[in-house]
Amino acid sequence: MSIRRIESGARMSQAVVAKGFVFLAGQVATDPTADVEGQTRQILGEIDRLLLEAGSDKSQILTANVYLADIGTFADMNRAWDAWVARDAKPARATIEASLAAPEYRVEIQVTALA
Repeated sequence: MSIRRIESGARMSQAVVAKGFVFLAGQVATDPTADVEGQTRQILGEIDRLLLEAGSDKSQILTANVYLADIGTFADMNRAWDAWVARDAKPARATIEASLAAPEYRVEIQVTALA
């Protein structure tokens, strides 16, 4: 079995490709000073970039887990998500309120896609 790790660091890989699937680590904003909609747009751009590097794209996403520091920002996150998600290939998705790794992060998104 072949496993390909993308952007591996000391603790984790940003993506792992195995058995026809792409597993992305939870992605957070590169500029956490942005509001929830802005952070979500940044994250979705990173997801696009990582999926492309893995040989996939957003139309191949099967599942998405969205973590919000404040569930009250659900509509803000959805504005960015709705503009981005593939119209004919919407994944199964869960949105959860959670404490994130640092207080400046307001959104984290993790996806699994077909390679």
